[in-house]
Amino acid sequence: MIDELDELGDRPTARLEVRVVKIVRRKRLGVQPVFDIGLAQDHNFMLGNGAIASNCFNKSHSTAYGYVTYQTAYLKANYPVEYMAALLTANSDDQDKVQKYISTSLSMGIQVEPPDINRSEVDFTPLRQSILFGLSAVRNVGTGAIEAILQTRHEEGPFTSLPDLCSRIDPRVVNRRALEALIQCGAMDALETNRNQLLHDLELVLDWAQSRARDRAIGQGNLFDMMGGVDTPDSNGFDSAPKAPAVEDLPPQEKLKLEKDLLGFYVSDHPLKSVHQAARVLAPINLGDLEDQPDNTTVSAVAMIAGIKPVTTKKGDRMAILQLEDLSGQSEAVVFPKSFQRIGEMLSEDARLMVWGKVDRRDDRVQLIVDDVEPIDAVQLVMVELEPQVAEDITYLHEFRNVLMKNRGDESRCKTPVIAVITNEHRRELVRLGAQFRVQDYANVVTALNQAGFRARVSSLTSA
Repeated sequence: MIDELDELGDRPTARLEVRVVKIVRRKRLGVQPVFDIGLAQDHNFMLGNGAIASNCFNKSHSTAYGYVTYQTAYLKANYPVEYMAALLTANSDDQDKVQKYISTSLSMGIQVEPPDINRSEVDFTPLRQSILFGLSAVRNVGTGAIEAILQTRHEEGPFTSLPDLCSRIDPRVVNRRALEALIQCGAMDALETNRNQLLHDLELVLDWAQSRARDRAIGQGNLFDMMGGVDTPDSNGFDSAPKAPAVEDLPPQEKLKLEKDLLGFYVSDHPLKSVHQAARVLAPINLGDLEDQPDNTTVSAVAMIAGIKPVTTKKGDRMAILQLEDLSGQSEAVVFPKSFQRIGEMLSEDARLMVWGKVDRRDDRVQLIVDDVEPIDAVQLVMVELEPQVAEDITYLHEFRNVLMKNRGDESRCKTPVIAVITNEHRRELVRLGAQFRVQDYANVVTALNQAGFRARVSSLTSA
């Protein structure tokens, strides 16, 4: 606060008493009224009596921030691939942000590709219409291994096969563990799409490559070496490399799980990607948006269980703490005993679910209190075709509402949403009706709607 203001000649001076404080706790007060007091001289931020007169932002700061905002907006609008690649690289050590920015890239129509042994650099690389994961993102592959791979590739050209790769690298720097990780995350798909076959071949090829390296070190070449041309990419010198018996490729879900373990994300695909567009109709809020939702708001989400922790209360009741995940990020969720009794059997790791619950803020954390779930393969929709001119007819809509309300069933068990499909010559819009129009017996509702002259059908979420 200002203690006093003295005049010494023509120069005003002020002596300030500075008090340093430490914030030890915070408490959310919700929405509060605030007042912005303007001043004739905007460089004065405090009145003589110590009262704060304005919280005006310093003009130099606001100008700088405004300029940076303009620059980033310009880059995002005109160079979206390069901008998102730089954003991902700058935040590569924050898994939550990377997952959020990958989701943003997908929504912008920018695909994020898994690492590639012949194209990837250290960090995220912008391509024409996509972004390529960097080799530094792969767990179990150290900096030394990455430098050795890139140096060899830049000096001698791309790798043509697993034997070619193992022959050209130092196995002491790029060890078996690093090579397994590169295979499992998809970085060697350009050499062989069957990742399981590469894994089975790896041990044999490594031994073969090391034996050749020892022979070369003592000046003892094999027959193919003496014939020449073995180390050129266009030769067939690697045909002598051993190969394991043919095996089936890994199942798609296992390949995705290994990608997630090694990269921290699903990249080549996502278990929820196939229903992403349809899910937005039922659940317009992503898990990454929960922070922006008011407390106690009822929301629905299409998510996958990334982790589950069973809990037993002091009374002996069972409940669970879930780690939910969608394309935008992750969120913690709690299933209390009453809900767990109804839905506990559907809760398992990697389960894809439609989730209904409420936003709960506690200790500056946002979580979801789960009320109900349903496997997405079992989610049914009532689809009603409406022409644009009919959708504006009050009498028609009133009749539509009456048919729904008479046939919706037990309100406590109404989970099936009703979707209006409004189509004209140029576009097709899906409009989800409010929660009060959800129905229980969707087959009965569709029959009643068709009998009343409406065009209705049942559709699953996965085929919507």
